[in-house]
Amino acid sequence: MNPTFFKRRLAAIEQIPQLFYLLKWLFLAAIVGIMAGSASAFFLVSLEWVTNFRENNTWIIAFLPLGGLAIGLLYHYFGSDVVKGNNQLLEEFHSPKKVIPFKMAPLVLFGTIATHLFGGSAGREGTAVQMGGAIADQLTHVFKFKARDRKILIMIGISAGFASVFGTPLAGAVFALEVLIVGRMRYDAILPSFLTAVIADYTCHAWNVGHTVYSIPVVPEISPDGFLWAILAGIIFGLAAMLFSNATHYFTSVFKNVIAYPPLRPVVGGVFIAGAVWLIGTTKYIGLGVPVIVSAFSQDLPFYDFLAKTLFTAFTLGAGFKGGEVTPLFYIGATLGNALAGFIPLPVALLAGMGFVAVFAGASNTPIACTLMGIELFGAESGVFIAIACVVAYLFSGHSGIYGSQVIGSPKHLLYGREKTKKLHEIIALRRLKRLK
Repeated sequence: MNPTFFKRRLAAIEQIPQLFYLLKWLFLAAIVGIMAGSASAFFLVSLEWVTNFRENNTWIIAFLPLGGLAIGLLYHYFGSDVVKGNNQLLEEFHSPKKVIPFKMAPLVLFGTIATHLFGGSAGREGTAVQMGGAIADQLTHVFKFKARDRKILIMIGISAGFASVFGTPLAGAVFALEVLIVGRMRYDAILPSFLTAVIADYTCHAWNVGHTVYSIPVVPEISPDGFLWAILAGIIFGLAAMLFSNATHYFTSVFKNVIAYPPLRPVVGGVFIAGAVWLIGTTKYIGLGVPVIVSAFSQDLPFYDFLAKTLFTAFTLGAGFKGGEVTPLFYIGATLGNALAGFIPLPVALLAGMGFVAVFAGASNTPIACTLMGIELFGAESGVFIAIACVVAYLFSGHSGIYGSQVIGSPKHLLYGREKTKKLHEIIALRRLKRLK
């Protein structure tokens, strides 16, 4: 017999298990994608309704402390086992203990809707990701999955929520692979993650729920000057990401140390936020802030907008209100890019788009996912500038981040040598553990 014949036969036989693997995860991806995509669609419609209601009835912001009390009481008495939110998904991935309770989904949905209705400054990614993760993990009960498959389930829940809430399936798939461990990606889940992200995004659109369209009309050719300016912008975006992460952790720590009874934290926080909105006389720094984000691509905005949004969001989340960090990070990055156009000779829309994804890349430690997101949202023409901004921001954001349960799998740099860098990471891990407690 010809040896080549046997090799070809063996290769053909080896593909049979891969086919079953594909069918298995296609089936599971369809379940999770349809359910998570539908949940995101409902969430986005609800969010748009409460946002419009709040903007047309600004008196409701005065009731933000009462909304905070309702959220605080609900989580304290009924949701103490899901209060960690996104970090709980990461913790269950790294150290599986028990299936995430399904109640995480409705609780975070209600908490986020209430936060936006009464005037808190928060995002939507955290809600969609938590709903997706909680929905996906229920299949562990149904199919009696072992730890290996359960980890993949959590990942596809994350990818489904992220992809459907932003309309970026490629970024959503890679985000789930990249966010769990800083500096490493989980390629064993690459097929399920992409399948689920695409199905979830398609499902959300099938419900006739769209997403905001952004445009970068002019993208210059890359040049030595443009290359260096993009690096400088990336450095500034990374520092802004570090500022946001540290501010959020700081306010969270202050509220925990000063107010022992958790339900009172958002009450006190609500008083300050509502008072601040009344004093400054504008609602542009609360809610999602999408109109301001859109304006950042074409209009001159006050240079301090990114700082105000950082303060409002960090204070809102630190006080215990619910929602995500990502859309506020888009706001911070886009308005900061708008401000940088005053001295960086790049088109304002390009700088706004670079900041839009780069600040998020630095805060979440997901530069590849954010680069893909920029390409999906703004077009491939701006891809080089976006990639430079994202990877530089990732480096200069330091070892802080909005997800305290992220594990450092690989150092961002070896500037101090491997041993010193390893010790630095151990110190950071201990600090994060104290914050989580």
